[in-house]
This record gives sequence, structure tokens and C-alpha cells, in this order.
Amino acid sequence: MAIRIGINGYGNLGRGVELAVKEAPDMELAAVFTRRDPSRVSILTEGVPVVPAEELLSWKDRIDVLILCGGSATDLPRQTPECAASFTCIDSFDTHARIPEHFRAVDAAAKAAGKVAVISVGWDPGMFSLNRVYANAILPDGKDYTFWGKGVSQGHSDAVRRIKGVKNAKQYTIPVEEALEKVRSGQNPELSTRQKHLRECFVVLEEGADPAAVEKEIKEMPNYFADYDTTVNFISDEEFQRDHSGMAHGGFVFRSGKTGVNKEHSHIIEYSLKLDSNPEFTTSVLTAFARAAFRLQKEGKSGCFTVLDIPPAYLSVQSGEELRAHLL
Repeated sequence: MAIRIGINGYGNLGRGVELAVKEAPDMELAAVFTRRDPSRVSILTEGVPVVPAEELLSWKDRIDVLILCGGSATDLPRQTPECAASFTCIDSFDTHARIPEHFRAVDAAAKAAGKVAVISVGWDPGMFSLNRVYANAILPDGKDYTFWGKGVSQGHSDAVRRIKGVKNAKQYTIPVEEALEKVRSGQNPELSTRQKHLRECFVVLEEGADPAAVEKEIKEMPNYFADYDTTVNFISDEEFQRDHSGMAHGGFVFRSGKTGVNKEHSHIIEYSLKLDSNPEFTTSVLTAFARAAFRLQKEGKSGCFTVLDIPPAYLSVQSGEELRAHLL
């Protein structure tokens, strides 16, 4: 029997989950939940209902895993604990500084309900997190470096769009090339947050909005922009649609370490991603971990999990025998 997937929120992430579920031979889309008027939401999968978000709880016996596709700034801190009280669920919460408190809130709700919830799934946090843990375990005497971009950050773009007076916005994360090359060449530099990345915003304002006030709020936003050199560009709607409709992203994780009696041997682990579509890649990761969440629930597990807690084999549609024969 196919794993019945529910999608909560049908923006870029919701559409990406729908595409990923279509490619999964062991899954089927059960329903899409939206805060918009369902009659105005057109999905790609024929015969699947689009349901008002307020009716979500009435579907708890018809969905195996609910994938939450809201934003990390305001949606997921509220939605994930609420949904974990009724559903096996999964989210892409990506505000790194707040993951511990988000974990505690979701864990309490999921354990009380006997449900499994998986948080902070995507490529960072997510795939990059796994690589940092593997590399730290392998090279304990070393340094970590993570670079993002150049590309569109969905979470940061969403945070800017929620500012009063902003009609639309995209935020690009840009690695500082000099810093990147120092790491890659094994120099092991000490780099501050500001020295590693630039942030550039392209913003369409609502009519009558104060650009100076919007720029100030962006640049002073904690956890998002306050620690970075940030450029804010105000552009027209036409410019935005013409030049900023793409969603490419990517990045690099490095671990530079030493081994040997006198630490005479140097090693660099580098993991990189080059993504043509940030949301479609993120939701491909979400969908794989939805399979893992379903399996954990079937085993009688409960509580909150992260990508660090889940065996890799749980992500794959292949059996253990097949994985050992072809991928090990």
C-alpha cells in the first residue's frame, strides 16, 4: 500500500513535493491543504482534493505523512508542534540558531501524541548537516567551513517578503571568493560570519512604502541579515519578473583536518551542491525523509527526529539487500 502524503501549503515547496511524490513508486498524494481559496489553487495531480487549511485535522486518519511547506520565519514554529499532535509530519525549518528550541517544542507535542516528527530537512540544514557530522567524526583534529551560494535563499527571501511594505523580494547569498579559495587551498583561515558571505536583496515595494524603513528592518533582522554585509536594491515589478524568477542555489561544506604522529598529513573533505531549483531539490530531500518518518512510525517510535538521527537505509525505496548489492 502506498504511503499517503499530505502537503500543507502550496507555494514553491508544495509544488516541489508534488513533483517528488510523482517520482516515488511507493507514495501517492492524498490531499493538498491551503490557506488560500481552494478554488483558486490549481495542482498538477488529477483527482487529488485541494482542501482548506482549517479542515486539516479531519484528514488525520487519511494521511500517513504530512509534509509542512510553510516558512521558517513565522509558519513552522507554530505549525509543526500543532501538526505533530495529530500527524506523522516533516518540515524544513532552517533558522539554524533556533533549531534547539524548535526541536524541544515539536518533541514534546509528538511524544505526547505518540507520533513521529522530523524537522529541519533539506540541504542545509539537512544534507550539509550530515556531511559536517561525518567529516567531524573522521577528522576530529580540524576545522569546519560552510559556504552557501551564489543562489536564492528561500527562507531569507520569505523573511523579507513578510516585512510591512514589501510586495515581493528575492535574497541572494554570495560566498566571498577570497575566503572560499583560502579554505580550498588548505590555509585554515579564521573567518567571521561577515567575512564568508555577502547578502543581496532585490525588493519590490508596495505603493507608499518607506524604502528607508524597509532597508533598515532588513539589515537589522537578527538571525538573517544583522551579521552580514547586506545590499538592498529596490526594483520594479517588471524588473523582478524579468531578472529574478529563477531559484538556483548551491554551496560547499569543507572539513580541513590533520593526522599523523606530528600532524604532518593534511586532508580536506569537500562536499558541494549545484542546484538549478532550490525548492525542487529541497522537497526531494523532504520526500525521502517522509519515507523514513513513515517507517519509524510503523516501528512504534515517537518524538522529534532530525536527519542526524535516521539511518540512511530508511530513506531509500530499495531493500537492504538491494542497497548492499548496488550502493554499498
